[in-house]
Amino acid sequence: MVYLAHYSISLCPLSAAAALEQELLCIFGTGDLGRSLGQRLLQTGYRVVYGSRRPHSCGLLPQGAQVRSHAAAAEPASLVFICIHREHYDFLETLAPHFKGKVLVDVSNNLKKNLYPEANAEYLQRLIPGAHVVKGFNTLSAWALQNGPSDANRQVYLCGNSAEAKEAVAEVATKLGFTVLDKGSLSSARELEDFPLQLFPEWRLPLRLAFGLTVFFFFYLLIRTVVSAYVEQGKDISFRIMASLANKVFPIVSLIMLSLCYLPGVIAAFLQLYRGTKYKRFPDWLDRWMLCRKQLGLLALGFASLHVLYTLIIPIRYYVRYRLAAATISEIRLNHTIPFDTTMAWRTDSYYAMGILGFGLYLLLGITSLPSVSNALSWREFSFIQSKLGYLTLFICTFHTYLYGWDKFLWVSGYTWYTPPGYMLSLVLPSAVMLLKLLLVLPCVDRSLTRIRQGWERSDPEDDSKNSLLT
Repeated sequence: MVYLAHYSISLCPLSAAAALEQELLCIFGTGDLGRSLGQRLLQTGYRVVYGSRRPHSCGLLPQGAQVRSHAAAAEPASLVFICIHREHYDFLETLAPHFKGKVLVDVSNNLKKNLYPEANAEYLQRLIPGAHVVKGFNTLSAWALQNGPSDANRQVYLCGNSAEAKEAVAEVATKLGFTVLDKGSLSSARELEDFPLQLFPEWRLPLRLAFGLTVFFFFYLLIRTVVSAYVEQGKDISFRIMASLANKVFPIVSLIMLSLCYLPGVIAAFLQLYRGTKYKRFPDWLDRWMLCRKQLGLLALGFASLHVLYTLIIPIRYYVRYRLAAATISEIRLNHTIPFDTTMAWRTDSYYAMGILGFGLYLLLGITSLPSVSNALSWREFSFIQSKLGYLTLFICTFHTYLYGWDKFLWVSGYTWYTPPGYMLSLVLPSAVMLLKLLLVLPCVDRSLTRIRQGWERSDPEDDSKNSLLT
């Protein structure tokens, strides 16, 4: 960490002699965020002064920080962090003469969206027109400020009407170890204030999709197994809901979710072939789908992990132990031995081997999607793992499911109430994705797609003939 003896801010309303004191930064607010920000600034080499209504009884503050009244704290500093709630902004208007020409960094957030007619930063700028208000640091938590930036929260978003003011704040953020992203003028402040209020925005579609698939296949398999057994045979096998039924739903949903990770890429490739160019935007639905592929893959990994855990408890289940004991006693009584089936041994061993290998690749994809890992990879390495190994994972998991089904699709008894088994439904989408991907890797198609992605365009976009793409 670099400790600076003097820090210069380009926007300065004071005289040149006062520029020597610009390393002194002021913070209004002694709450968790204000204390964490002050501690971080002190560790970086800045001098910090707090402005408080009660300078002599404001609680525990970072060692080395000064505490003064609001007016006395703001006077020598050219940059002031406003770490107070909007409802307490009114007193700042009385300090307007002390803020003239200074940079005010508004770090406030609201409890919900559209709580006020204008953004907090815009309101602050209206209260103190002589100051240069910059919205920033509001997307960071007190924990992130106190412990330093990490891959997940190292970005600081800024917006403001003064380029020099934003540059001054950006320099402070950079020296604190954060990456700065300029969002433009102060009119973007509402967007920045809405960021912390968003609850998993990129996860909404994948979570809804996963929930819908889980509910559908749960009730589908419930009807085929538990309900049908009770209606047709009078058997109560409802106990199978907790383990057996769940262990069928999880792999089905996992395989479909993994297929949905790679299907949009295949659709985008065919769309580029159809259009003969890469410079036309994809439809909005396809854009949104492609942006949530990471979340779809992580959810697929989660369902696959549940499938592995449920599979591991199979030998210790009471139902399984009872069935094994009953079958063994029955064979002893009949003095009968079941001959060893080599085909079945090959099938089961291959089935388990493909499952283990597929889950291992699943974990590799999940690990490399972590920001701390992906940032250490080159684009070629990341693309190889997520694309090449990703399709290999999909193939192995699909093959794993085919081995599970084996020749069950020929069994008439498997079509309970004329409905196909759940594993057959789960194979439709991944099989289609693998087939479409196989078409794309054909040399004639791959060559045309590579040219398009390198910038080549078909001369006549309205030409209905697509044969030229395959030559």
